[in-house]
Amino acid sequence: MRKTFFIFFLSLGCAISSFGQQIDYNEEKGYIANGYDVVSYFSNKVLRGISKYTYTYNNADYKFSSGANLEKFKANPKMYVPKYGGWCAYAMADKGEKVRINPKTFEIRNGKLYLFYNAFFDNTLESWLKEGPNELRKKADVNWDKIKYKK
Repeated sequence: MRKTFFIFFLSLGCAISSFGQQIDYNEEKGYIANGYDVVSYFSNKVLRGISKYTYTYNNADYKFSSGANLEKFKANPKMYVPKYGGWCAYAMADKGEKVRINPKTFEIRNGKLYLFYNAFFDNTLESWLKEGPNELRKKADVNWDKIKYKK
């Protein structure tokens, strides 16, 4: 009987603590995508968000370039949230690491936003495309599940 109660309370404690975990979003410069408008990417534009149009979703802060884009995000945030918490998709696949991004380097694939590191002659979007995004995405998904709560 004691063992049953112990297992029950241990399970309950694990369940409660998992609800308290927060995804480690890349909020460099205080916002997802360094303050660029995540909705604008879906129109193949890279627009800076402005402070007038900000929103917090899932404990991460976003900026938008217009009220219309803010409303689009509010209506369907899961569509616009960048994969892997806004960290570099290629680095997530290649090494399972959280690497900062260049918000002007992105890809929309299968309706999802992927962001990439791009500096000093190292454009990881080019590597992503060359090495095969479908296989890399599978690796990145596995790696992200392992580290998304680690700061």
